[in-house]
Amino acid sequence: MNKKRPVNLDIRTIQLPLTALTSILHRISGIMLFIFLGLILYMLSKSLESEKGFNEVKEIFSSPFGKFSFWLVYSSFIYHLVAGIRHLVMDVGVGHTLKGSNRASTIVLVVSGVLMVAGAVWIW
Repeated sequence: MNKKRPVNLDIRTIQLPLTALTSILHRISGIMLFIFLGLILYMLSKSLESEKGFNEVKEIFSSPFGKFSFWLVYSSFIYHLVAGIRHLVMDVGVGHTLKGSNRASTIVLVVSGVLMVAGAVWIW
């Protein structure tokens, strides 16, 4: 093995391909969904507990911070869903070439972006 080969370990200068970026974002969205799951279940429990609890949750979601938080969870779910469908399609055997994989990554980013904007319009 050549010991004098250049090694670049600075993550800021590495150009990731589009497929790697969509894969990393899929993992990040999954982690975000896992983190928010406890909060979502707590809010659901509180809203089903009583009318007072429901009104408290409704008030939280009507504030700008609540709307942004809801949009963040919604966006994580949408991206994770669309990227997960891409992975399922690839498991069937479609899009294993470099060109097909790049096209699928572009489709994932465009479709999830459009759905995120539509969600923002719906929330606000």
